[in-house]
Amino acid sequence: MEHITLLLGIVIVTALVFDFTNGFHDTANAMATTISTGALKPKTAVAMSAVLNLVGAFLSVEVAKTISGGLINESGITTEVIFAALVGAILWNLLTWLIGLPSSSSHALFGGLIGATLMSVGTSGVNGSVVITKVLLPAIAAPIVAGIAAYLATKLTFKLASKTDEKSTAKGYRAGQIASAGLVSLAHGTNDAQKTMGVITLALVTGNVLAPGANPPLWVIVSAGVAIAAGTYLGGWRIIRTMGKGLTDLRPPQGFAAQTGAATVILASSHLGFSLSTTQVCSGSVMGAGLGRKGGVVRWSTATRMFVAWGLTLPAAGLVAAAAEYLTGQGAWGVTVVAVLLVAGSGVIWALSRRKPVDHTNVTADDLDAPAPAEPAGVVTTAMAAVTPPPAGVFPHEATHTTTGDLKATLHSPAGTPTEAARPAASV
Repeated sequence: MEHITLLLGIVIVTALVFDFTNGFHDTANAMATTISTGALKPKTAVAMSAVLNLVGAFLSVEVAKTISGGLINESGITTEVIFAALVGAILWNLLTWLIGLPSSSSHALFGGLIGATLMSVGTSGVNGSVVITKVLLPAIAAPIVAGIAAYLATKLTFKLASKTDEKSTAKGYRAGQIASAGLVSLAHGTNDAQKTMGVITLALVTGNVLAPGANPPLWVIVSAGVAIAAGTYLGGWRIIRTMGKGLTDLRPPQGFAAQTGAATVILASSHLGFSLSTTQVCSGSVMGAGLGRKGGVVRWSTATRMFVAWGLTLPAAGLVAAAAEYLTGQGAWGVTVVAVLLVAGSGVIWALSRRKPVDHTNVTADDLDAPAPAEPAGVVTTAMAAVTPPPAGVFPHEATHTTTGDLKATLHSPAGTPTEAARPAASV
């Protein structure tokens, strides 16, 4: 086995950066509904999610095997191909985070791998059957299944609770929502952290550090788990806002139903080795829960933007990765150029995000563009308003209906008789 080269080290670091962006990009999957319904405070929610993502990373390696040895053929794939794939995935993650769209980090990674591989070795490098059965079909079926499950669960929940007071049951639903959010976080770590494990393992295989078909080493599992947990704790507040308030308005029973349905689908897919998009599953569950409550609505304009982003993710990340692979194929200078473009592009996106920041202090605000509250009147203005006499001809009993409490006090003497200022003008 050869030692890890500089390029391989760069690829491993880049993969962990992708894992970090995956964490803050997908925090909304577990915690958006919990935060929007008030079940947990924002910072508490993301801290809880980060810990459970880390735990989930150690539960399974089935998805990692799908990526490292199934999606693309290991033979003929170079380390530069994986680097280019990660560049495409990271830039798409950051762009969709900037505009607050919950797109799929998983599909960004798949698109990057497919695009870079096609540019490098052609169609022979991609396992088409795996792409169809374990990527495309689950992408279509999973959000529909999760949405239907959440819809039915919401209907059942409200039917069972129809004879009880909503306020009395809200506390119990919030507790259930916290538990189900924890389950989604655990499932997310089980599914998404493995994708980075798979990429790093694939890079180690292409660099002849591991044998083909090898499982991820322990240090890979630990580093991937820590990276996704750190990104989760940072909190992708823009996407949390879209999922929690922009898609539909949820009550605690709906939040509980949505998260329970999503967690069930994600954990089942992880067990089967389906590299599922947790974003699409959770978004489908939120929409299903929104429609399940009588009078509930889904904001289809936001949902349409999400659908468009889902459809663009694979090809967009693939095109960027293919362009990056073309440059990296030119040699060391090409790799350097791609690395510089990645850093520069990430910096520009971050700078643009600072123009209208979203964080834990305003993630649940109704309107980020609402004007600031009007400044209170000064002392002099308030005093003048209090002593201004009513128009001539207005009697005290009329003035009490049209003036403030302070003005009424000035219109009456301590004995209860009208003051001079309140008497009608004498006739001439």
